[in-house]
Amino acid sequence: MTRLGTPRLHHRTIGSTNARAQELAAAGAPHGTVVTAAEQTAGRGRQGRAWSTPAGTALAASVVLRDPPALLTLTAALAVADVAAALDVAGRAPAIKWPNDVLLDGRKVSGILAEGRLQDGWAVLGMGINVAIAQDDFPPELATRATTLGRAPADVERALELLLERLERWLATEPAELLDAYRERDALEGRTISWDGNQGTAAGIADDGRLRVRDDAGREHLLDAGEIHLGALPE
Repeated sequence: MTRLGTPRLHHRTIGSTNARAQELAAAGAPHGTVVTAAEQTAGRGRQGRAWSTPAGTALAASVVLRDPPALLTLTAALAVADVAAALDVAGRAPAIKWPNDVLLDGRKVSGILAEGRLQDGWAVLGMGINVAIAQDDFPPELATRATTLGRAPADVERALELLLERLERWLATEPAELLDAYRERDALEGRTISWDGNQGTAAGIADDGRLRVRDDAGREHLLDAGEIHLGALPE
């Protein structure tokens, strides 16, 4: 297969790199095709949330993957965590809140969204990283939940190079090794979490990538989707 990042289509401004990459994938674009943008105005995150990219300050990239692996979102989280570990000015250690929220000191530094047509053998992996956004520039609703690598705008391109390099490495890794690495960065294990009206203690990642949770009665649940919150349900 070709190296990730070839060919590359770069936009000065675009609504969504994922939407454009899906168009290209459906039209036959090869494995490794990447769409990037200096500014993204209608990006999407998990649960339908908006993910905007201010001009020149954040990485917005979507990669076309043929025959994507089952653990794709976990793979992407590891690649982004590697970028954060290498480039964060403050030297903070990245952790991953299942399935793919990369955190620095408990705040999100990235957004990851995998979409595609698995029946047609392809997926698009969208990744956004706050490379050079000033912490004071986050809107009030994100100020306490988001963070930045604190780099200069010129470092966005370096972040892309490193991201594609690390993603390629993790895509070639055996699932058992990948899961071991993911578990080392698990931000949830042993912590009280709530989900869908329930609460319990996160008990690690299953071999199929699902989140293991034990409720107060000792029953184990395997979560494969949905919104996870740190902390118990409100009284």
